[in-house]
Amino acid sequence: MSLLKTPARFALVSVAASLVTMALKFAAFWLTGSVSIFSDAVESVINLAAGLIAFFALLMAARPADKRHTYGHDKIEYFASGVEGALILVAAATIFIVSLHRLVAPVPLESLGIGMVILILAAAINYSAARLLLHGAKKYDSITLEADARHLMTDVWTSLAVVAGVGVILAAPPEWSFLDPLLAMAVAVNILRTGIDLLWRSWHGLMDHTMPPEELRIVQEAVRSQAPKALFHGLRSRKSGSKRLMDMHLLLPGSCTVQEAHDLCDRIEHQVEGSLNNASLIIHVEPLEDDSSWDGHCIGGMANDGSDQAALLPEHKDRKGW
Repeated sequence: MSLLKTPARFALVSVAASLVTMALKFAAFWLTGSVSIFSDAVESVINLAAGLIAFFALLMAARPADKRHTYGHDKIEYFASGVEGALILVAAATIFIVSLHRLVAPVPLESLGIGMVILILAAAINYSAARLLLHGAKKYDSITLEADARHLMTDVWTSLAVVAGVGVILAAPPEWSFLDPLLAMAVAVNILRTGIDLLWRSWHGLMDHTMPPEELRIVQEAVRSQAPKALFHGLRSRKSGSKRLMDMHLLLPGSCTVQEAHDLCDRIEHQVEGSLNNASLIIHVEPLEDDSSWDGHCIGGMANDGSDQAALLPEHKDRKGW
């Protein structure tokens, strides 16, 4: 598959933006000696590492299924966003340690006005890149691109906060220089929050968390639309990268022919897959009259967790038609 036709091309935008902003911010730190600007520069290093990880993860996720990975490679996106979350935590710890040292042993700051201009330029570059990545994340339903975009957007707000703080320091008396490391610590806390959020979402993805109720209702609506009298149970779902994988049991009369059951399942599957991006639904047909089709299940609802489903009623077994 051509690189230009995969989500990975958006990750290259992140890599390019991170390279440029990293150079700008470290130049600003060298000119000013401000540890708050240093904290912003460190975040750009993490942005670069995260962009490279995202690029290779998306290349891998775009590969088709093979004999060793029959469900494809999409789940690597959760590993990528998890690694990015961990890198953010490392950045936060580094910034906090450096800031604490600067608080104990302050140094004079210089050329803060030039540093502010450089940070504003870097923020504009990151903002443009983040908006483009969010567009790609929505288009491809990619948690990796979304994580990278959110990281860049966090960097934008970090840079603006540092600009505001440096502005205050510039206008304040020299003895107020302690505000610089305190501002850097505040930046570290904000970065820490983003990292924890990414790790939490990655954990849910790797643990095969079920799809949200509003998406599962699309399956219920498809069954009711194609076969108003049909019953179903055992709906399971998970998300693997951008793919939505579902399976369920559909109860049909024993007199139903294989062809009729196949055609009905096809219609339900096509309706669901037409309403949800990258969705795959597998339906297992069971005879309505067989007791084993009913044992231990709630019938007619969205899932086996008791949410939005009809009660198991013996009289349903006597229903004719579907």
